[in-house]
Amino acid sequence: MIYLSTERKEETDMELLEQILAKENGQKRNLGIPTVMDRIIQQAIVQVISPIFEEQFNDNSFGFRTGRSCEQAVIRALEYLNDGYEWIVDIDLEKFFDTVNQDKLITIIGKTIKDGDVVSLIRKYLSAGVMVNGVKKETKVGTPQGGNLSHT
Repeated sequence: MIYLSTERKEETDMELLEQILAKENGQKRNLGIPTVMDRIIQQAIVQVISPIFEEQFNDNSFGFRTGRSCEQAVIRALEYLNDGYEWIVDIDLEKFFDTVNQDKLITIIGKTIKDGDVVSLIRKYLSAGVMVNGVKKETKVGTPQGGNLSHT
């Protein structure tokens, strides 16, 4: 059970600080850095809901999962090759997390998490926006990267 103060549930200024990082390939990645309080709340949410969703993931999925690694994915692929399979498919959806439909994501989360306060708080973190040079920028699409609720 997650207990949230009504003060934080009601708060609307939850935007993230935008930080732009250069990637090795020359591209840039936008990170949204939450406040310390939001980071603590997000971690509490993650600790409760991660084991619930972990049960729903396919056993052959290794990306961004606790206790899973690239090495384990390669070992699994080799096991399948040794079993006679001839094809291995590796999919990396470029910019996937930048284009996630927030409404669909919340609908999917709400099918598993029945606590409306938690689902509502996750929605607020998704759509909180980012601060860019002191100006709030809306985030209507995608999931923020850089906080405890993100995959990074």
